[in-house]
Amino acid sequence: MKRRGVRFTVALVLGGVVLALSVLAPLLATHDPRAAAPEAQLQPPSREHLFGTDLLGRDVYSRVLYGGRRTLAVALLTVVITLGPGLLVGAAAGAAGGWVDGVLMTLMDALLAVPALVLALALLALWGSGSVQIAAAVGIAGIPAYARVTRAAVLEARTRPYIEAARAIGARPAGILARHILPTIAPPLLAFAGVTLSWAILNSAALVFLGFGGDIAAPDWGVMLADGRQAFRTAPWVALAPGAALSLTVLAINWLADGIDRAPER
Repeated sequence: MKRRGVRFTVALVLGGVVLALSVLAPLLATHDPRAAAPEAQLQPPSREHLFGTDLLGRDVYSRVLYGGRRTLAVALLTVVITLGPGLLVGAAAGAAGGWVDGVLMTLMDALLAVPALVLALALLALWGSGSVQIAAAVGIAGIPAYARVTRAAVLEARTRPYIEAARAIGARPAGILARHILPTIAPPLLAFAGVTLSWAILNSAALVFLGFGGDIAAPDWGVMLADGRQAFRTAPWVALAPGAALSLTVLAINWLADGIDRAPER
C-alpha cells in the first residue's frame, strides 16, 4: 500500500516534469527545432547538443521538447473525442437497458470487431493526413472500449442499495444517473481515461511514424522515431531520445491511472 503511494507520487512528479518541459519548450530549447545544419549532422551528445543531432543536423534535445507539445496536444484532443461520446453511449445503455442497450452495444461490438489501429487507418484514408485527422480517427476508434467500460460501471452501480432507495422514493432515472451513479463511478472512469490517454499517445505516435502526420518537418515524437530508424546503428540517440520521452510519459500516465483506481485502498 505504501509502495503504491510512492509510485503514484513518482508518476505525478514525472508527468508534471514532462508536461512542464513541453509547455516551456520555447524557453528551454537551445536551438530552432526546424533549423537544419547539414555540417553538424549525426553529432553525438555534447554541450552544444545535449541529445546530439539528427540526419539534417537539427538539435534532438530541442525537437524532443517541441515534439512533446505536439504529441501531447494530439493525444489530449483524441481523449476528448473519445470520452464524450463513449461516456454518453455507455451511460445511456447502462441506465436505459432493454432495446436501447441492445442497439447501442451491438453497434459498439461491431466497431470493436475491427482493430482500433486498422479502423483509424481506414478513417485516415478517407480524411487525409494531419494532426487533427489523426486525433479524430484515433478518438473515434477508442469510443467503443470506453462505452463498454462505462456501461459495465453503470450496471454495477445500479445494484447498490442507495440507488434502489432513490428509485423507491420516486427519483427520476435521469436524476439518479446524474446525482448518484455518475459520481459513484467517476474514479474507475477517470482511471480508464488515463489508460485511454496513454493508448492515444502510442497510437497517434504510431500513425505519425507511418507518415500520416502531415508536416514531416514538424517536431513530433513519432516523426523523430521514423527519422531515427534510418540511422539507428550509427546514431542511436536520434531515436532513443524521443523513444525514452514517449515511454516515460506513458509509464507515468499508467501509474497515475492505477493510483486513481486504487485510491480507496491506500
